[in-house]
Amino acid sequence: MFITRTRLLIAAVAAITLTVAGCGDDSTTATETTTSAAAATTTASTRTDFNEADVTFLQMMYPHHAQAVDMAKMVPGRSQNPQLLALAAAVEAAQAPEMQQITTLLESFGKPAPSAGEHGGHGGHEMPGMMTPEQMTALENATGPEFDRQWMQMMIEHHTGAIDMANTVLADGVNPDTKALATSIVAAQQAEIDQMKQMLGQS
Repeated sequence: MFITRTRLLIAAVAAITLTVAGCGDDSTTATETTTSAAAATTTASTRTDFNEADVTFLQMMYPHHAQAVDMAKMVPGRSQNPQLLALAAAVEAAQAPEMQQITTLLESFGKPAPSAGEHGGHGGHEMPGMMTPEQMTALENATGPEFDRQWMQMMIEHHTGAIDMANTVLADGVNPDTKALATSIVAAQQAEIDQMKQMLGQS
């Protein structure tokens, strides 16, 4: 009789242990499922902290920057002015990485990034400060001091257009990364405008 009760007690303990273990597995599984679902939701959702003003600014600024980089690349073969050579190098060094930053931001918004070649299209000259194909050709054909003068006059206009676009997104946009980029553009390009005006004797 004692043996029988002992066996029954052992069996009962074993059953309770299995039940508790089973509940633990269910709890763990439920927790893992909840965690996985939350992670999936986070991954699947795109950024929502932007508006149309942010997207428009980025999609316009990319080809705008691309044209500035093209202009900067013209300088080494056409100018002997060391100040202008240094300025052109600074323009390219600043704006080429910003183009990659713009692409990354647009992709995070789930929006298409324009190609560098789009600034030569039919609508490029409608952006503030963008040069027409005819203006770019005239600049390519200039050399020496005449090239220097044309380049700086055109780049002042180009930078002014970029600042106008940046100020628009600072007023109307909502995305903090886009606004940080716009703030940087205003500061850097205004300083370059001031430098070019001094070089041209316009200040």
